Amino acid sequence: MLQHQFDEEMIHELYQAFMKIDSEEECAAFLDDLCTRKEVEQMAQRLRAAKLLFEGKTYSQVIEQTNISSATLSRVSRCVQYGSGYRQFVTKGE
Repeated sequence: MLQHQFDEEMIHELYQAFMKIDSEEECAAFLDDLCTRKEVEQMAQRLRAAKLLFEGKTYSQVIEQTNISSATLSRVSRCVQYGSGYRQFVTKGE
């Protein structure tokens, strides 16, 4: 099997695993096993930054409230502007 195909298969398996999560407790247990605490904190930081950007906060306000780096905030901002992932989950139900 080619490396790229193998990588894509593993990524697909990861997506499928996330789709089986039914509760916050299950999600926490899965992320505790899958990621380091720092990795989970960084994902949470990015999600909060996206939420604040959707609320119209400035870069300075987002950095102040999340302590996110300007480089990471720039990436989050591009995803907020041009992507669909954050929008789908951060603004859901609002």
